[in-house]
Amino acid sequence: MCSEKPRGECPGASPCGHPPDDREETAMHDHRKLGRELGLFDTDPLIGAGLPYWLPDGAAVRHTLEEYVRTAERRAGYRHVYSPVLGKRELYEISGHWSHYSDDMFPPMDLGGEQVVLRPSLCPHHAVIYRSRSHSYRELPLRMAELGGMYRSELSGVLGGLTRVRSIQLNDAHIFCTPDQVAEEARAALELIGAAYRALGISAARHRLSLPGAGGKYVDDPGMWQKSTALLTEVLDRSGVPYEAAEGEAAFYGPKIDVQVVDGAGREFTLSTVQIDFHQPGRFDLHYIGADGAKHRPVMIHRSIIGSVERAVAHLIEVHGGAFPAWLAPTQLAILPISDTELPEAEALARKCADLGLRAEIAGPERGTLGARIREARLVPCQAVIGAREAAEGQVALRLRDGTRLEPRPADGVPARIAALVEAHAIELRM
Repeated sequence: MCSEKPRGECPGASPCGHPPDDREETAMHDHRKLGRELGLFDTDPLIGAGLPYWLPDGAAVRHTLEEYVRTAERRAGYRHVYSPVLGKRELYEISGHWSHYSDDMFPPMDLGGEQVVLRPSLCPHHAVIYRSRSHSYRELPLRMAELGGMYRSELSGVLGGLTRVRSIQLNDAHIFCTPDQVAEEARAALELIGAAYRALGISAARHRLSLPGAGGKYVDDPGMWQKSTALLTEVLDRSGVPYEAAEGEAAFYGPKIDVQVVDGAGREFTLSTVQIDFHQPGRFDLHYIGADGAKHRPVMIHRSIIGSVERAVAHLIEVHGGAFPAWLAPTQLAILPISDTELPEAEALARKCADLGLRAEIAGPERGTLGARIREARLVPCQAVIGAREAAEGQVALRLRDGTRLEPRPADGVPARIAALVEAHAIELRM
């Protein structure tokens, strides 16, 4: 499952992420330019187009975002798995990807007399994991999650920064449940998405009910489509969020709720999604034992809180201009000793921060005047200035990212206060 559509299916200013006009190209350059200036990510022709690498500060943002998602999923009853990024061609023939999606897959590789493929999606692997054990109705819903890699054979003309890449780290999950559990599980997934957006300081532009359109790219089962569409419509109606129906935007195996976001240039794209799938459980012959002792077919819900990590970080860069929420910032506290004399106090404060899991950095006088260092750390949520008086009294003078200057306070209490803001995933800084 992925919110990104196959190439060639998004005419005009489509939410899929293709850059058809100059306005969109400019928007994409914004996050690419800022991401490189801030040392978050970069690319190199030797590695290849559409294959960005992450620098230490970008890796810190990515790791923190991934851990937020994993923690939120664990609290919601998901269990995490790992699955390989390769699979036999037969796996994707069974799932339907090969017949409906092969144009966007990398060519098969011959390996030991078999053909293996870089996976374009995680759902076939999760279906196989589900069927590797027998399941009772008492175990359902079974919520399976993974932050896993997948690969899309994107054309070079649509690649750009982090928004359109060939190697994707997807926040993916699949819920295997009984038919009468589907609506509640899909509604709960939508709530997880809303909570994540609040923590990240982003907002949905709209919710879209993505339906099939004309053409043969969709599974031919009208009854299945009618049933799954009715369930998603119920979920949206019960959730109370306004939504619009859009034909031609569904996955090949089922309709979906797409959560649309808009960047600074007005370009809309899908970030998160909830999908109902009656197709793949049948293709993989999945079942559970019901209360009657007979085999029953589960329903498969595909769900992604933040979609691809790459696209999520690109959007966060553009929304926040690099001034990330404190819990997500690559450096959460900049420690600024006025002279070398205060370095011992600065180092002691940095150690306290590290003990609490905070990302603190000492910007000493070797990096310029105090004013220059303050400007250099302008995107860091908090700055702790330590002069002779503060060092003598065991205090720091705090400056917040918005320019607010606070009265000197005991240095020992500062790390715990910042840690509390981080733990709460606070958007506003209130020290």
